[in-house]
Amino acid sequence: MALLEISCFSVESAILAAQADADRIELCDEQSEGGTTPPQAWITQVKAAVDKPIFVMIRPRGGTFQVDDVEFETMKASIDAFKNQVAGFVFGILDSDDKVDVARIAELVQRAKPLPCTFHKAFDQTPNLLEALEDVVSAGISFVLTSGGAPNALAGMQPLRQLVTAARDRVTILTAGGVRLNNLAQIRQSSGAKAFHSSALDEGSLLPNVEDIRHMKTMLSLEVADSAAADEAVER
Repeated sequence: MALLEISCFSVESAILAAQADADRIELCDEQSEGGTTPPQAWITQVKAAVDKPIFVMIRPRGGTFQVDDVEFETMKASIDAFKNQVAGFVFGILDSDDKVDVARIAELVQRAKPLPCTFHKAFDQTPNLLEALEDVVSAGISFVLTSGGAPNALAGMQPLRQLVTAARDRVTILTAGGVRLNNLAQIRQSSGAKAFHSSALDEGSLLPNVEDIRHMKTMLSLEVADSAAADEAVER
């Protein structure tokens, strides 16, 4: 089944994404930093206003993806504070060589259980994506947010396809990076991905385009239905 997750950087954005029938909301603060941990008040307000799953970003600051001991403790405390309000978490930590910090990620995944966790776009900074994929699988990650190591999903379609193939049913590749209504079909077909992450922002806007989200949802639903019909025809 296809998945459309919308990244939201305010309470208003999250409510609009839910009204547009996004499958899931990723709630973050500080869009300019690529997303950081939002205030707990935002989570409470969004939870009260929408009936969609909320994955919350756990990232104490922007900048690099290495964290010190104090920042790591802050991440653990945030998971503890939000756990009863959300459906999952989004985080990522790299070591000094820009490889996945497996031990710390596994500790956060364990702390978040039974909720699923996404490894965020720090994944694309790792020197070997297939090796990083095995690392996040071993740490217990459920979703990997990636554009295939490229600036955007369109530029990374070949490595995205390799990741989708390598992931099999062990982890879901959540395709991200400039995913929009006008390129979703191409990215879907070329990458083979079934899960997509988009801000659905128009240029210069801080709020998602509701109609674009609705159209993306419809597009994914139709493709899934067509694929199921084709599979059924083959079985006959």
